[in-house]
Amino acid sequence: MLDFSLTDEQLSVAEMVQRFVDHEVYPTIKEYDRKQQMNPAVLPRMAELGILGINIPVRYGGQGFDYVTLGLVCEELERCDSTLRVVMSVHMGLNSMGVLQWGTEEQKQRFLTPQAKGEKYAAFGLTEPNAGSDVAAMRSTARRDGDDYILNGEKMWISLATKAHHVLWFAKTDPQAGHQGITAFMVETDMPGVTSGDIHGKLGMRAGSTGWISCQDVRVPAANRIGEEGEGFKIAMSCLDNGRYTVAAGATGLIRACLDASLKYAQERETFGQPIAAYQLMQQKIAFMQQWYDTARLLYLKAGWMKNEGLRNTRETSMAKWYATDQSFQAAHEAIQIHGAYGYSDEYDVERYLRNGRGAIIYEGTSEIHQLMQAGYALGTRKDRPLRCELPAYDPDFWQNE
Repeated sequence: MLDFSLTDEQLSVAEMVQRFVDHEVYPTIKEYDRKQQMNPAVLPRMAELGILGINIPVRYGGQGFDYVTLGLVCEELERCDSTLRVVMSVHMGLNSMGVLQWGTEEQKQRFLTPQAKGEKYAAFGLTEPNAGSDVAAMRSTARRDGDDYILNGEKMWISLATKAHHVLWFAKTDPQAGHQGITAFMVETDMPGVTSGDIHGKLGMRAGSTGWISCQDVRVPAANRIGEEGEGFKIAMSCLDNGRYTVAAGATGLIRACLDASLKYAQERETFGQPIAAYQLMQQKIAFMQQWYDTARLLYLKAGWMKNEGLRNTRETSMAKWYATDQSFQAAHEAIQIHGAYGYSDEYDVERYLRNGRGAIIYEGTSEIHQLMQAGYALGTRKDRPLRCELPAYDPDFWQNE
């Protein structure tokens, strides 16, 4: 039975994250956005609070909370700034949850445990300069050489590229086999031949870390291969289900931030002798934002519940991501309209919300990709194939015991 009530533990975690962002991040977020730098205190503090392992089992160094709690955390983080949620998308959704799903016990101990503890930061290496939505077009290669693989290639638009210690890297072990020739590896960024750099001049996400990573004849032990040869595409798509879930929850928080800012401004700003909140067209914008927030929240909570139950949720997560990101950008647009000329300057947060919100319509599946996915499900031309390893259902006895 689908139950939308939240437990005291879930609410307590959300309140903890809310205090963290309001008191420790928000006061300086404009400064770092203008400098186009990531606050160096953010990642260590998130690790200290246990956020970087919030829904990883305790036995692997995490906090042992469920997938719904992960969604609530992402909502609170992006209510402050999208760059905070991006950390969770790549470190948690795309990498750590992928290792939890596909890794061996030895790999979970080696990679997942330090990531969950926040001792190591994690990234996801799928997108390339010439391969985004068309994953099979990737040019990265991995050639077997005894007990190792030799990796070559470059990844682009990688969040935490210069911060990460571990990168879940995808390369072709069989270049002639298309997407069936892709294999996943855990690349450690201190391996000889790994280089990285930051990308500046982005429209949004300026207080975050985005960059490129290159592998030039990098020797990676076969023990670092995640899954079997040729399973990389399945692994990548399953990881995207998790990353898209965090994006959906975070974008819901962005809608909420736009709504909160608009309510405050509309009740304070006066024209013609009354607050602009008294005008029906202003009320219409606010009403739409409330509708978008409520709908987006229900969609991601449904996907989170399905994850808790161990149910395949590719369709539901896609819908949640598509809807929440599109409407968060629209909410930011309406929030700027409510703020008028002030909304066009970075004196007010809504300007940053618009810039940040635009990126989520592109990454982790463009809106167009999600439209095609949803059309395929509706028409019956798209069906999810079984995976060898499904994301484990949430079991408190397993998750919370050492």
